[in-house]
Amino acid sequence: MNEESLRYPLGKFAPKEAYTRQELDECIQRIATLPARMEAVVRNFSAKQFETVYREDGWTARQVIHHVSDSHMNAYIRFKWALTEETPVIKAYNEKRWAETPEVKSDPVISLNLLKALHEKWVLLLRSLAAEDFQREYIHPETKKNVRLATIVAMYAWHSDHHLGHLKIIAEKK
Repeated sequence: MNEESLRYPLGKFAPKEAYTRQELDECIQRIATLPARMEAVVRNFSAKQFETVYREDGWTARQVIHHVSDSHMNAYIRFKWALTEETPVIKAYNEKRWAETPEVKSDPVISLNLLKALHEKWVLLLRSLAAEDFQREYIHPETKKNVRLATIVAMYAWHSDHHLGHLKIIAEKK
């Protein structure tokens, strides 16, 4: 595999201008199933595999798992802000530095359990939304751009599969 395919096993996220309800439902289903799919990939990982990177200068499997729960927690909160406030400016965070905080050295099962609970709650919310709710937006402070919730659903479905791809790369390194 080349550097680009290791970095982006699915390719880069390419947002669409609009999403149908069927497309959103498919994305929501991918988000819903991520915890089980991720658990299945890492279930038999050795201690060494949890410390293995998917590419040179990439994160370890342990960091990837902790990152996904941190990232999706932030996404859920941003979603709630956009649903409860008028086009809020969200809070950005430094994901690279978050991947180096002390608890990231802990058992990744902690983040898998968090991801299960978080996704169960998030998916309940997503499946209950009306079409117009997905048109709500927030403003990202770094890009200063409005981001539609429909785009965020698609992006996090991609993000789920993207990092699952990284874990699969490590699984194949046995």
